[in-house]
Amino acid sequence: QVRLVESGGGLVQPGGSLRLSCAASGFPLEYYAISWFRQAPGKEREGVSCIGTSDSNTYYADSVKGRFTISRDNAKNMAYLQMNNLKPEDTAVYYCASADRCSGYASGMNYWGKGTLVSVSS
Repeated sequence: QVRLVESGGGLVQPGGSLRLSCAASGFPLEYYAISWFRQAPGKEREGVSCIGTSDSNTYYADSVKGRFTISRDNAKNMAYLQMNNLKPEDTAVYYCASADRCSGYASGMNYWGKGTLVSVSS
């Protein structure tokens, strides 16, 4: 069974932090780039961040640079998205996805999680 499962979402106040996790089952994440996407109601799904098979290859959307950090732990078959200084506009369902390499296009992903909701509100 091939599966990606996100966790760690929830309600947080502006300026707060959350750490999202992405757990892979049925295939080794070690050989794949991992992306985080997000989608707010009525908006298109947008790429947030990506990390290649090497930790030195990371990418971030301009809207989250300096606030979000992507990481991975291949031994645990997991990836993470640390989100600091959260803003109301960060509110969305966040998805992790795997791909052969990093790209900014959702169509390039081979596996998707079902998402975890992040709500930033006071």
